[in-house]
Order: sequence, then C-alpha cells, then structure tokens
Amino acid sequence: MKRYYFDHSATTRVNARAIEAMTRVMESNFGNPSSVHAFGRDARVVLEEYRETIASLLNADAGEVFFTSGGTEADNLALIGVMQANRSRGRHLITSAYEHHAILDAAEYLGKNGFEISYIKPDRYGQIQLDDVVRAIRPDTQLISVMHVNNEVGTINDIGAIGKLAQERDILFHTDAVQSFSKIPIDVKAMNIDLLSLSGHKIYGPKGNGAIYIRKGVNIERRQFGGHQEREIRTGTENLPGIAGLTMAAQICHQEMDSEAERLLYLREKLWNGLNDSLADIQLNGHPEERLHGLCNVSFGGVEGEALMLSMDLKGIAASTGSACSSGQTSASHVLLSMGIPPEMAQSSIRFSLGKETDDEAVDYVLEIVPEIVNNLRKMSF
Repeated sequence: MKRYYFDHSATTRVNARAIEAMTRVMESNFGNPSSVHAFGRDARVVLEEYRETIASLLNADAGEVFFTSGGTEADNLALIGVMQANRSRGRHLITSAYEHHAILDAAEYLGKNGFEISYIKPDRYGQIQLDDVVRAIRPDTQLISVMHVNNEVGTINDIGAIGKLAQERDILFHTDAVQSFSKIPIDVKAMNIDLLSLSGHKIYGPKGNGAIYIRKGVNIERRQFGGHQEREIRTGTENLPGIAGLTMAAQICHQEMDSEAERLLYLREKLWNGLNDSLADIQLNGHPEERLHGLCNVSFGGVEGEALMLSMDLKGIAASTGSACSSGQTSASHVLLSMGIPPEMAQSSIRFSLGKETDDEAVDYVLEIVPEIVNNLRKMSF
C-alpha cells in the first residue's frame, strides 16, 4: 500500500542537500567552536557563516541571531527571558488565545510567578484584530506576542501592523514564526519585530534545531547556564551539524518560495474543492484567502476527528487532528474553540498540511478515499 504524507506542519523529511551539509560538517568541521586551536577556529568560522546566512534571510544583523534547540526553546526564552529581565518596566504580557503551547505554557508559568497575562481571541477566521490588541494594552504592558501563522488553521496575521503599534507604544513585540519562516517573506526591520522564533524541522531541516532573533538593545534574561556560548544567551556547545542542516534547508526554501507557494496553492484548492464537492456538512477552518498556501483544516460534521484520522492512516494517508504537540489528547482543539467554532465541529477537524511530499497523485488519492471513510463513519454513528 502506498502512503501519502499530509502532515508537513508537524514535521518534514530532511532535504538531501541539508543532509549533505550536515555530513560535511561532521566530517570536516568536527571541532568545538569554543576551542581556541585550529580545529575549533575552523568550526567557529563555519558557525558564524551560518549565523550570517540566517540573519540575512530575516533582514537582521548576525549578532541578533542566536541558535537554539528549536522553536519551543526560542518561544520560552522570548517570553520568560524578556518578562523576567524587564519586570521593573511592567508585569503585563499580551498574547493570543490560540498560540502554540510553547507560548501558552510559558505564559501560564509567568502567570504563576507574579505576572499578569491577557489573552486575545482570534476572529471567526483565525485572525488577531489590531483593535483587540489596542484594547488589551495597559500602562504596565511590557511584551506582546502574536504568532505570524497559526499552526492548525494556517491563518496569517498582520504582524507588521501589530509590530508598528507596539513600537509606537514602547512595548516589545515577539512573534512565533515557526510556521512562516522560509514559507512567506519576513523582514524583522520592516515589520517592527523585536524577537522572533524559528525552527528547522518545519522547512526540511533536522529536528532539534532552531533560532531566536533578538533585536540589538533588547534586555533578556537567559534561561540556561553553564558556559559562554551564543554570547551567554543560550549556553551549551552549539549543534553545528544541525545548524548546517537548518541553514541549508532555509536557503533552499527561500530560493523556492514563490514557485512552491504557487504549486501548493493549486494543490490546496484542488483538495478543498474536491472534498467540498463530494461531501455535505463540512467546513473550512481558517481565513479563505489570508492563509498559508499549504494548509487546509476541514471539519467533517457528524464524524469524530480521531476516528477519521486513524481510518485514514489505515488507508495510507497521514494527517492530523491539530498540532502534533497535542496529539493523543481527546479534547477539541483550543485553536478552533478560541475561534468560536462549536465543540462538535472542532472535534471533527482534520489538518491537511501540504509540502514537498504532496503532488496531484496524493491529492487524488485523498479525494478518492476520504469521502468513502467519512460516509461510512457517519453511517456508524446513527
């Protein structure tokens, strides 16, 4: 049985050129970048070249990029590090109700440790409205954190407008760009972003690698101790092979950004239109236009999402009921509930996330198999 992968928002197959870059570093630049001998110096040169490359993709300075173990660590560092370091300026944080749990759990931690959190709900289409951000601002607001692209429904937020507002109010602005980095354009200067989180394994790089952009002058308290690496913002020996893979994957995605967006948009629309033509009582979740080209979140009325996902898996289709970090949970998606979608429809949702593994054959197979599965499950529920 052939297998078709529709879960690129969870993780991606590592690009062959990224693997080659990682292998080359492991073989030729195995020295510790902190060592002062020739092997260490050679590794340090390579590390800084990668840093400059990632910075250039964000329109940032190299000294503003710090490598991490991934998006979760970067999110935690941004929220907790900034709030702790600047508590004298204020103890109020604004974020959205449908962030990734790397943000929500960090916010919860802050709430238990003397800080106050305001959660903004997205609208019906999954966008954070600027007026709602304005209303949430207080004199003691220190940081605003709103994701660029939602990981479950793919809706794109106008982070440039939010960043401009934050700058005008002298408030720091962070965005979780894990789902948008190297997929849609990002310019940290033009978008008035003070901190940004990114990850490698969503863009065909290795797992366990990411970075955080911290604008020069932002005061942040480190969360990790035990060395002087990454200018003491993120200590521990740098994962140079992983950073090589991350950087190569990011470069490739940037080079292919426009062509891949066009290809995936065609496949996404083919998928949604085909499902909508074949089945009654289904709905698209997320903004119909301002949405990431490779993401299609659909609720199938009268069907339990987990049962549908497992039935699809048995037929060789890999998709998810939401964020991979929340898999195994039986409750409805906090993202969909925050958008005002009724619990029964939220519980019936499937996230199809498209990428390099996706082609016409894969979409055609989904359009052949999924309506049959849905109709069978609906019959069983009566």
